[in-house]
Amino acid sequence: MALTLSPERARTVGTGAAAIVVVVTAWWVLAATVLAPYQIPTPGEILAKAHDRGFGYYRSTFAVTLHEASRGYLYGVAIALGLAVLVLLVPWLEPLVMQFAVVTYCLPIVVLAPILIILLETATSTSPTATALAGLSVVFTTVVGAILGFRSADKASLDVVSVYGGGPWQQFRRVRLVASLPALFTTLQIAAPAAFLGALLGEWFDRHLEVGVGPSLYLAMNNRETALAWSLGLGCALVSGVAYAAIGLVAKLLAPWSSGVAR
Repeated sequence: MALTLSPERARTVGTGAAAIVVVVTAWWVLAATVLAPYQIPTPGEILAKAHDRGFGYYRSTFAVTLHEASRGYLYGVAIALGLAVLVLLVPWLEPLVMQFAVVTYCLPIVVLAPILIILLETATSTSPTATALAGLSVVFTTVVGAILGFRSADKASLDVVSVYGGGPWQQFRRVRLVASLPALFTTLQIAAPAAFLGALLGEWFDRHLEVGVGPSLYLAMNNRETALAWSLGLGCALVSGVAYAAIGLVAKLLAPWSSGVAR
């Protein structure tokens, strides 16, 4: 089946592509002229550095951080969804759960990371601290988004389940879970880049690692390899964007009504 774009979608894609071209062109010109004293590399210099390092370097570097971010993401989302379901089934626990979620959001990473490094120190090729920070980074947004999604269920549908003898669990399973999918997937999209950032910060503080985006950025900074640092930073943006888009694609497949698409 041929892939077709609606006129509105085609205009959106065209506008986005044009904006990228304008930004890259302006960046290239400014970096080569006005901003040259500040050692900001041009896109050409960044691409040349990426070519010199090779795909294998970036694959091995990002693989470690992605592994830590993925584990933390799964742990954090599982904990957050469990807390959100608990709030629905036991409403009086909501203040306690929300306070816990807010605490995970407000904890200062510069203080928490050293503590986690001491508590979780292991002789492995990955960082438990990075995994823990990735998990903590997604708890607050996922708890709030899941609770709001669960509560967006149609009251009439909930009443029908109640009339037929269903309790809170039946209401959740048959009505609330389906109704929450659009909001829940939006929350999971936001959580994906947050988990990657949490893992990256954990690696930055956990200096026993030899491979990963965090240690690679630290070495690039110490060695004044500006183009390499920029290439790693752009790689982080690309990975986060791909994760965000992938979850959005899954949302369109599993909950097409969230975007107005009919099956």
